[in-house]
Amino acid sequence: MEAVRRHLLLPPAPLRPNPLSSLAEVEPSPVIIGGMVLDIHAKPSVPPHPGTTVPGMVKYISGGVARNIAECMSKLGTQPFMISVVGNDMAGDFLLKYWRSAGLRTEGILQADDVATPVVSNVFDGSGELVAGVASVEAVEIFITPSWIYRFRHHITNAPLVMLDANLPPESLKAACITAYESGVPVLFEPVSVVKSRRIAPVAEYITCTSPNEIELVAMANSLSPSLKYNFHKIEQFKEKADAVEYLFEMLSPAMFFLLEKGIKLLIVTLGPNGVFICCKEHTNFMKDQRKCKQTLFSRQLLEKMDGCFPLNSRVNLCGESSSRTCVFHLPAISASVISLTGAGDCLVGGVLSALCAGFDIIQSVAIGVAIAKASVESEANIPDDISAANIADDAQSVLHSAKVLWCK
Repeated sequence: MEAVRRHLLLPPAPLRPNPLSSLAEVEPSPVIIGGMVLDIHAKPSVPPHPGTTVPGMVKYISGGVARNIAECMSKLGTQPFMISVVGNDMAGDFLLKYWRSAGLRTEGILQADDVATPVVSNVFDGSGELVAGVASVEAVEIFITPSWIYRFRHHITNAPLVMLDANLPPESLKAACITAYESGVPVLFEPVSVVKSRRIAPVAEYITCTSPNEIELVAMANSLSPSLKYNFHKIEQFKEKADAVEYLFEMLSPAMFFLLEKGIKLLIVTLGPNGVFICCKEHTNFMKDQRKCKQTLFSRQLLEKMDGCFPLNSRVNLCGESSSRTCVFHLPAISASVISLTGAGDCLVGGVLSALCAGFDIIQSVAIGVAIAKASVESEANIPDDISAANIADDAQSVLHSAKVLWCK
């Protein structure tokens, strides 16, 4: 293992003219950097009892935040370029077999004998909520090094966007961020967990967008605030959904506004059954180079169904002339028949990124992400096998019609 690590930590070779790796030869594709994980899901058919086994279902499922997002994007017609690591073991072969069968590129995925493929073992209750889990994902931190990332710098500099998950070690996060930032490529930071979300602090100036939940949002703000401390006290029960949204906005808006002050352009804050907050400056345009936006069959089907369904566009300006107003929007969640919640957040982000790559605006893209998250919770797999453009369009329209401007000052 040490030999492989020493090799990967070597500084990148100087750039040399190479027709096979020139910018002209690299097809613009979103770059996803982070973990590929084998998820082992155990769901009991009766209430579990400490100290003994109970009957139930145990399944192997392809997982990992970055991997899930990339797979979701591929099922929506967007072909991402994945930079990751797996071992030359059963779990690694399992993950790569699917990747190849889906026609996705594997050049950016390191497979080595001395690597143990990341594995997460989760136990759920009968309703699909996570009860306990054990994660062994050290390979992401050890082997996705700056040197490995630099090997694919042309893919990064030519990408419409880059997504990083916070499983990456700090030096690799910085290497990827700076490479993208210097080429004007927008960067989305996916926090992964409360502890790892704090890794945004050294790279916040390079981050275009981040997608935390409520607790991750506050942790990120606190990691960037040496003196002020932001707090969040979750209240489970509200008589009305609107009361919950108003409370969440009151609690979270200081942290959201603080992160915007630190240079992050766009916040997509997931609120579970209470939907999503979008927080940004009024003139924000995530995709800086529209020439890299590429319509797919799926996105064209969505566009045909959603044509004219932009109820907030006449009230706010997200893509036009500069404005100093900060805006917060609320998009509601969609009622669903819940089977599993594990892939919902990743599907939301994958849906948002795929829609942005296809040229949808920020609010439309988040509405599409919410609709795909609904499809995810109704599936046992992290990423649904069949995603219907017609159903996604209908659900996204429903979200857009219920969207509200909470703040624009």
